Parts: sequence; structure tokens; C-alpha cells
Amino acid sequence: MAWHTITFTINGETERVTVPSHMTLLQMLREELALTGTKNGCAAGECGACTVLLNGEPVNSCMVLAVECDGAELVSVEGLADDGRLDPVQQALIDVGGVQCGFCTPGVLISARALLDRNPHPTEQEIREALVGNLCRCTGYVRIVAGIKQAAREAAHVTH
Repeated sequence: MAWHTITFTINGETERVTVPSHMTLLQMLREELALTGTKNGCAAGECGACTVLLNGEPVNSCMVLAVECDGAELVSVEGLADDGRLDPVQQALIDVGGVQCGFCTPGVLISARALLDRNPHPTEQEIREALVGNLCRCTGYVRIVAGIKQAAREAAHVTH
């Protein structure tokens, strides 16, 4: 088995990790870095529970090899809060009751953050399209979408 030493930034911190060739980004986050907020839902790239940001883009971490992250900038759900303050999307989902079992929530939060970073004023349709890769069995998405809308509105008021 081949091993590789990779260096990357995760949630603002530089990490250097030695991983086997076959290890996924998801496995590395959970097993090597103890960042267990990223969930293993399907291990097939279908559910979105493992979504993280890779160089600013949401990816299913179960479908990315850890070695592909050498030199990358990563953000996991643990990196959304800033100095103990929840990200506006995290707070909005709490406020509107957009969380039930919570298993899909980390991936939903990352997808929502990526959407709002590239489009601070999304329509409901754009929000729903951004969440197409995130499966939720509990909420029916209505409150998740409402929370993302609320986060966008609140961000608009802060910046103006």
C-alpha cells in the first residue's frame, strides 16, 4: 500500500497528514482529524451528508481521495462558526426549526454557505437547486429553505 504526506488548510488551520492512497477525504476528516461533523451517509456520492468545501466548492467528501487535497483549502461544518458565533445559516436553521434528526444538516449547511457565498440573494428556486445533492428524510425541506432565505435576508441587512 502506498502512503502520501499531504499538506492542506482545514477550517483555517494548516495540517500535514500521511494517508494511504485509497483513503477518502471523508475518512481522513473523521479518522485522522477527528472532525466528525461531516457524516458518512451513503459512501456513494448520493446523499450529501458528507459535503465539505474544497477550494470554495461543495464536494461529496466520500468521492474525493484525501491525496487529491494536497495544497487545498477545505472547510468542514466545524469551520462555519467564527470565534464561537454560529454562521448565519446555522443560526437561521435553528431559528426556523430546520433541523430534525440532524444527520443531513452538516452537508446542508455547507451547501447553503457555498450558495450564499456565490449568490447572496438567491431565489427559492436557486436555493432548492443548490440543495439538490443533499437528501433529507425528516424535514421536507420547507424549513431548510426558509432558514436559508432568512440567513440571506439577515446578511443583506448587515451589509447595507
